[in-house]
Amino acid sequence: MKAMYAAFLATAVIAVGAWYTLGEIGFSASDRSTGNAVRLDEG
Repeated sequence: MKAMYAAFLATAVIAVGAWYTLGEIGFSASDRSTGNAVRLDEG
């Protein structure tokens, strides 16, 4: 049971870390899937 909780915690830490890191370096889904002709509302 302890191993399962550790795996859940590790998954959460990796997911949050990846989300934050990729967003900071400009590799988010909205940054990667837009071109010059696409306008996304930033607000």
